[in-house]
Amino acid sequence: MTPEFAIQIVRQAIMTAFWISAPLLAVGFVAGIVMSLVQILTSIQDNAFSAIPRLLAFLAALMISLPWMLQKIVVYTVATLGDLSRYAR
Repeated sequence: MTPEFAIQIVRQAIMTAFWISAPLLAVGFVAGIVMSLVQILTSIQDNAFSAIPRLLAFLAALMISLPWMLQKIVVYTVATLGDLSRYAR
């Protein structure tokens, strides 16, 4: 296995992890910004008021994107384990 091939494997793993986590991170970011704006506008500084809607948004995003995430993981795993003979060289 050449160093370039090892770098390619690691790059594919990192990019797959990035694409799988990106939708959830984006939803968490947007929900956090929205809840911060609501707290600023209403002057409510309760932690539960902020955390519970963010968790619900995160859970909804997870439930919606879970089939897509699993499909991405399966494609990556099949591609990686399907080429085991290339890793032995």
